[in-house]
Amino acid sequence: MRDRVQVLCGPAAAAGFRLAGFVPEEVGDPAAGSRRLAAMIDQPDAGVVLVEEAVHAALPEADRRALARRPLPLVIPFPSPAWARAPEGPDAFIVELLRQAIGYRVKLG
Repeated sequence: MRDRVQVLCGPAAAAGFRLAGFVPEEVGDPAAGSRRLAAMIDQPDAGVVLVEEAVHAALPEADRRALARRPLPLVIPFPSPAWARAPEGPDAFIVELLRQAIGYRVKLG
């Protein structure tokens, strides 16, 4: 059954995922992360793979598109930890998802 949730992130985010009950795969740099991600998505029980945004952004564009088209495992990038206030509004993440899905930038509100 393909339903396991896996986490791929740097050391700063790993502590939070451990507190939430996950066993994250820690990577020190994005290049190592892209190699580890390739191994994670090939596992037969992978259902969802949460990937830190820095690792996801380091992937070639063609690889990111291929991951987005895959039905399983679902690869979901999440923001890297930041201790400064984000300059964008709360809708920025949704706008970016829509841009990736439909290919156009939309304005909410």
